[in-house]
Amino acid sequence: MRFLGLAIYEISLNAPEPVQAEGWAAQPLLLQLRYQRSLKGAAIAERSLEEMRRQGAVADADAQAWLAGMREAFPDVKDGDRLSGLHDPVEGARFWFNGAPRGPRFNAAFSRRFFGIWLAPQSSEPGLRRQLLGL
Repeated sequence: MRFLGLAIYEISLNAPEPVQAEGWAAQPLLLQLRYQRSLKGAAIAERSLEEMRRQGAVADADAQAWLAGMREAFPDVKDGDRLSGLHDPVEGARFWFNGAPRGPRFNAAFSRRFFGIWLAPQSSEPGLRRQLLGL
């Protein structure tokens, strides 16, 4: 992932079965981001919420709760740090930072929106989405 030519992170998608472009939200999967530059965790959380809103309206109460949870889950990162997220279509999302559990467990609605940043048709990075899904 690049922004204005600057490398931000490398991303990988892992799943027990091939991930379907239309049915990705119904499948368990793991996304791992390996950062290539320093970023503030609060900025990651705020940008994530902006990207989640690209998929449709988010109730204010949900947005506030999700942002607070992401601020807890997403620390400041530097080159080489890894943030991993597990999407479970029933249980929701969990995160790890450099292999250690991090933050609260999020509900399934959050999980669909968060992983949709990269996998939903409304992604702001359609080329990256195609790559992740093997399209």
